[in-house]
Amino acid sequence: MGIKTDFFKYQAQTTPFAPGLEISHANGNYFFDTHGNKYLDMVAGVSALPLGHSHPAVVKAIKDQLDKYMHVMVYGEYAMSPATLLCKKIASLLPDPLDTTYLVNSGTEATEASIKLARRVTGRSQIIAMKNAYHGNTTGSLALMDYEERKAPFRPLLPDVHHITFNCVQELRLITKNTAAVIIETIQGGAGFKVPSSHWLQQLRMRCNQTGTLLIVDEIQPGIWRTGSFCYFQQHDITPDMVITGKGLAGGLPIGALTARQSHMTQFKEFPMLGHITTFGGNPVIAAAALATLQAIEDEGYPERVKEIELRFRESLQHNNIKEIRGKGAMIAAILADDQYTARIVDRCREKGVIFFLLLFEKRAIRISPPYTVTDQEIDHACAVLKETIDEFYNS
Repeated sequence: MGIKTDFFKYQAQTTPFAPGLEISHANGNYFFDTHGNKYLDMVAGVSALPLGHSHPAVVKAIKDQLDKYMHVMVYGEYAMSPATLLCKKIASLLPDPLDTTYLVNSGTEATEASIKLARRVTGRSQIIAMKNAYHGNTTGSLALMDYEERKAPFRPLLPDVHHITFNCVQELRLITKNTAAVIIETIQGGAGFKVPSSHWLQQLRMRCNQTGTLLIVDEIQPGIWRTGSFCYFQQHDITPDMVITGKGLAGGLPIGALTARQSHMTQFKEFPMLGHITTFGGNPVIAAAALATLQAIEDEGYPERVKEIELRFRESLQHNNIKEIRGKGAMIAAILADDQYTARIVDRCREKGVIFFLLLFEKRAIRISPPYTVTDQEIDHACAVLKETIDEFYNS
């Protein structure tokens, strides 16, 4: 019968179209199925593998920590060096006063924590999010989305959430002294890797200052140097009140992090105690993997390399049916002429041994978010396969 049969019988899926590849092993920029097929990974576990599969430094850190201890106590009670050193490292990579980190298990959990903290700090309830935003799928995070088709089956959701247009200066006036926080993706992921202007970001920061509103930036996808800086907001001369990271932070293991100033974060400690709690957040094995990931990215020069990756993709993706190339660094979306073939093109590329993916809202987009370890030759090959496949559908 095989694992694929059991996969569809016993494991919950999220779409009717899962290919169910039976994975044998993975290494570097490739993974392999049980039939001996090799796949060049241009998605990196949806941006979760900045150093590719089974990077030696990350694997070594995991194994070394396994020999010491794994789970010991719920988050925030014991001083376990991997988690403490990770929080210290994150503080060193972010501007003041972002000095205290709460570690959780996923980006959406960090989003939930940010909503709670913003309401606690300000004493207000209103949250403003962006149209076409995606911050996760737990009920609080889902409420931040304005896509009613995805929200309606799960209502009622978190109340007092309002939406404004990403990159629109005029709508910033809708942020008022009733607003606890504004939350943004610094690059909108599901919307097609939309990049904001520096002017809009600076005006947003100014409006939040004027109204006493906290600014939360979601760096789950753009962060961990995927755009060349540790977080993308650092390229725009602003400092938010909270930063959410996840995905690539632990090199392929599950993690999320909320970073804020200490005076804000301490409000989870009292009135009530355990104002936010997690069993496995800050897990020492995962924290060790995260420390090794951050160190290896810096040591191996990938913050500069991702800029070269972007240029190579922009050169190699020139095609009459690719109408736009969005994104920054190793976070690229190829926007097709229309959406009639997008999913079939991604499927056909997989059959040819190159992995691309789709985006949630922008149906014309082909997601390209490779490991930073991708070579120029691999970029050229992946782009050649993609363009050849586009021609099969549009020129047949």
